[in-house]
Amino acid sequence: MRHDVFMEDVDYVGEPAIAPRAGSLLVAAPLLPDPFRRAVILLLEHDESGTLGVVLNQRTQVDAGTVLPAWRDYLTGGPELFQGGPVSLDTALGLGAADDEPAGFRRVAGALGVIDLDTPPAELAPHLVAVRIYAGYAGWSPGQLDGELEEGAWAVIEPTDPVADAFLADPDELWSLTLRRAGGTLAWWVHCPDDPSVN
Repeated sequence: MRHDVFMEDVDYVGEPAIAPRAGSLLVAAPLLPDPFRRAVILLLEHDESGTLGVVLNQRTQVDAGTVLPAWRDYLTGGPELFQGGPVSLDTALGLGAADDEPAGFRRVAGALGVIDLDTPPAELAPHLVAVRIYAGYAGWSPGQLDGELEEGAWAVIEPTDPVADAFLADPDELWSLTLRRAGGTLAWWVHCPDDPSVN
């Protein structure tokens, strides 16, 4: 999907300040429409085969216990299921944080990793300091994300504390919090109106 039509009135296109990598945050530009409006995405993979990540700040009204009841009591911050992105909404992805690397946990960056949700929670949960479950994910084919970055659809930001960002108590605040922390031009994105002709 091309986003240049949404970016043409805003002067923040060009190469990103840093290159995307697993563990980076991909922060949506103010005018990016649904399904990525004001999204903050944790990149789980970024290589020559493409890019995969999960949207950290899109809670649903669905109780994760209706999907994976065994994991409900281990979730961080509440039982809500998060929407990880528009791809494969009928699949679940577990994101966790752990100091070690137990069976059923694949480290992505720092303490963050992907959980094998087929692993019995009683075996894996004692090793985890945080857990959330996502329906679907965000994905890009090879070179697609690079093109969207050049259009100015996203900013790449390195998290100060990856675990704190991924498991923020109020995920609705993550977009503005991340941009303010980045400073510079990105901090001004927070004040961009939905309609740039209104000023």
